[in-house]
Amino acid sequence: MSEQDHDNPRRDFLRKTLTLIPVVTVASTGLGMGVGELMAAPKDKPEAAAKPAQDYQPSYFTAEEWTFVNAAVARLIPADDLGPGALEAGAPEFIDRQMNTPYASGALWYMQGPFVTDAPAEMGYQLKLVPQQIYRLGIAATDAWCQKQAGKAFAQLDGAAQDSVLSKLESGDIQFDDVPSKAFFALLIQNTKEGFFSDPVHGGNKGLVGWTLVGFPGARADFMDWVERNEQYPFPAVSIRGERA
Repeated sequence: MSEQDHDNPRRDFLRKTLTLIPVVTVASTGLGMGVGELMAAPKDKPEAAAKPAQDYQPSYFTAEEWTFVNAAVARLIPADDLGPGALEAGAPEFIDRQMNTPYASGALWYMQGPFVTDAPAEMGYQLKLVPQQIYRLGIAATDAWCQKQAGKAFAQLDGAAQDSVLSKLESGDIQFDDVPSKAFFALLIQNTKEGFFSDPVHGGNKGLVGWTLVGFPGARADFMDWVERNEQYPFPAVSIRGERA
């Protein structure tokens, strides 16, 4: 690890996350670095600086749900001195688009019982809920919990309070009736990472900010040649459609 990485734990976290995305699933609750470790990274700029990358009208999430998603991803991968965070990179758009895929509706999953919710993680996904349902139930339950505890919805809380709520979701300290809070958090942070690092064709990683941050070249066929020579890759990242950083 370079001296720069020691000074920038967020950069090191995101680089490691890039290698985890293809192999982790919603069934796992140990998806790389958790929100507690993220909050130990260099802190984000004031909340007022966090703005979506562009205007986007969600097709799955309601207005209230959309507000929650934007607020949550802004805390999970915040903007800081290294560059834009998940909100600015378009992770909410990526997640909303994903909710309209066969994956999100469970069309590609085996969804017959029995549902053994306390089974070991190696047994795979055991809930009867598909991603669409996990988001809908999880957001509603989190906002209801926040209203009960603080008199405000999640998105209306200050940054420190939002971080505390996310930490409680991750640890399972908050109990919901209809959806396990840890499963909701696991899906949320996993999709946030995917939205930050996916090819921009899927709605996230706008301006290739995620790839640029960790030095990933994207769709470049000659990248491995430079790796084998043990030399730093000299060209900017490029997307599937030819967008360049």
